[in-house]
Amino acid sequence: MCSGTTPRGCTAGSSLEDRLRVILTDSKNHIQETVRVMQDNFRDLVELQRCGVRTCKDGMSRQGGAGPTDDRALVFSNGVTLMVPTLSESAGNSEYVLEGVDDHPVLKRNGKVVDKVRMVRNPKFYRYKTDEGISYKKIARLHGSECLASTVVQECIRYNDVSTRCRFCAIGVSLERGATIHTKRPEQLAEVALAARKLDGVTHVTLTTGTTDLMNKGAEHLARCAYSIKREAGLPVQAQCEPPDDANIFSHMKNMGVDDLGIHIESFDPEVRRKYTPGKASISIDAYFDSFEKAVIVFGKNKVSTFVILGLGEDEGLTLSRCREIIRMGVYPYLVPLRPVLNTFLVRAEPPDGEYLSRMYKTVGAMLRENGMSAENSSAGCVKCKACSVLQLTETRKHA
Repeated sequence: MCSGTTPRGCTAGSSLEDRLRVILTDSKNHIQETVRVMQDNFRDLVELQRCGVRTCKDGMSRQGGAGPTDDRALVFSNGVTLMVPTLSESAGNSEYVLEGVDDHPVLKRNGKVVDKVRMVRNPKFYRYKTDEGISYKKIARLHGSECLASTVVQECIRYNDVSTRCRFCAIGVSLERGATIHTKRPEQLAEVALAARKLDGVTHVTLTTGTTDLMNKGAEHLARCAYSIKREAGLPVQAQCEPPDDANIFSHMKNMGVDDLGIHIESFDPEVRRKYTPGKASISIDAYFDSFEKAVIVFGKNKVSTFVILGLGEDEGLTLSRCREIIRMGVYPYLVPLRPVLNTFLVRAEPPDGEYLSRMYKTVGAMLRENGMSAENSSAGCVKCKACSVLQLTETRKHA
């Protein structure tokens, strides 16, 4: 068993018992060190996504729009891809800094090396235009490293009214800057999706929309876009919308090619909803839960998700209780930290507390494990992408 090499701490004449003791001690020390590195890495990822990183302004970070904004996608040495704020006020004051000008900069915290990372560069499909002369990147964007995402209608009926706009929303900014077009037609999205799959290895698609009407919440246009993408590019699609008045639209969306559905409540706390999502707060929490239940019947367990923003002053116990409730329904609560985005009402908001974020991630991660749910079981969308949250690292016991 011990022939050929002598374990560290043993002599050639050591007894078998002594050798086994050293081997077991070394193994235990190795496991403890591995756990420590994982824990430190987890803390770093939480802090990075919470506060951001200082880096050179290379024009890669996108300002405004829906989804991840004012961020850069970084790939860490453990394979995790994360959207990290780079333009926020907190990023400018962050303890973390990226040093180096090539694709493999070094990430440091207070002068000490944390990791070697890789920046996700602009995809090849950004270089192309439609026959009408519209840049592909005005139609859809790369999120994370493998997800193609688009806001199919860059407008929301709640945005132009200060009394109804979500306080963290910047959906109108990219349109004002000419970085996108107002409405993306199904055939345009299909063309870009095919190019992104062939040129950049994109594996799934996220389609969201501003709320364009009060009945089906833009779901019909999302369904048409999904149909074209599925037919031309063959990629799985997630669609995101508010709870529609007629839940029969879910079956229609599924039949048109939508694989996963996002219905984003933003917060379970009624006070937070009234303060930070005043327009969406007119839709009751009961209406959201009714839509969750009906959507799971159509799309299945782990195929329906909802964004839950942490750091708005929400009640922790209530949030966890509601997360447990929807997980038991088969809905994935996608926990994301509040990101103070430029050109929003919350631009100067303080990032959420790191210990609070870690605690929430680990607690909800345990709930997901207990109910057999995982980001890997999603087909498409934000949960599948995983780049806007650290929650996925707590879904398996080795990271929790």
